[in-house]
Amino acid sequence: MYTIYKCSPPISTRTKAILTINSFQKGGDGGGSSECDNQYHDDDTPVVALSTGWSNPESRCLKNITISCNGRINITISCNGRSVAVDECDSTMGCDSDHHYQPPCPNNIVDASKAVWKALGVPHSKWGGLDIVWSDA
Repeated sequence: MYTIYKCSPPISTRTKAILTINSFQKGGDGGGSSECDNQYHDDDTPVVALSTGWSNPESRCLKNITISCNGRINITISCNGRSVAVDECDSTMGCDSDHHYQPPCPNNIVDASKAVWKALGVPHSKWGGLDIVWSDA
């Protein structure tokens, strides 16, 4: 049994979260296609998935967010119609083929492709879990 979440902490101009790593490629550890556009995305494309409570399809799908870590590194994940900027990291379902048999996401996750980690300049040895803040761009 895993904890499931239908809500996330309130969103602000500096919403605290944990940045995790995920592959959005077909056959990658992310499982099924993107909730926002029903497609897979290469690991070299900046893609993020927000925990269910933060992932509002009407307001965040294919939109940009800004990520900051250590108060000094900032990037805006851009999509300009060619890539997914925000997807859903499901906090209510998991442990099935659609979710690559992974447990549900916690309620404070920004799940990011390798391209996002590279853009932030995080050393590869530190990839996996990082305290960040994010906001709508």
